[in-house]
Amino acid sequence: MAGDRQGASLADLLERILDKGIVIVGDVRVNLLDIELLTIKLRLLVASVDRAKEMGIDWWEHDPSLSSKARPAGEVAGGRDRELEEENRRLRERLAALEAASGGPGAAGGASAAGGKEPT
Repeated sequence: MAGDRQGASLADLLERILDKGIVIVGDVRVNLLDIELLTIKLRLLVASVDRAKEMGIDWWEHDPSLSSKARPAGEVAGGRDRELEEENRRLRERLAALEAASGGPGAAGGASAAGGKEPT
């Protein structure tokens, strides 16, 4: 019967820790003749996923190696991809038109690079 009470109290303790969260902090320093060779700062947070999200910690949701919902690095979320592609296209056309007008590096193929439009 004492084992049941201990198991229940351990479960209660674990539930309380996950609900409230606990932070364990420690520093390890290695010195040789008053010269600091190595410093390791340890920070450990133990909390439930819900509690971590309440605190603003959700890095695992954005890491592609941990979440299938996360986008690979370099991809932009939502319809923003198309907006950026369109802006990039317009800027390239503008650059080609400016180079054609100034006789710059793209002057030879400037009109075709600008989508067949002459600079205004």
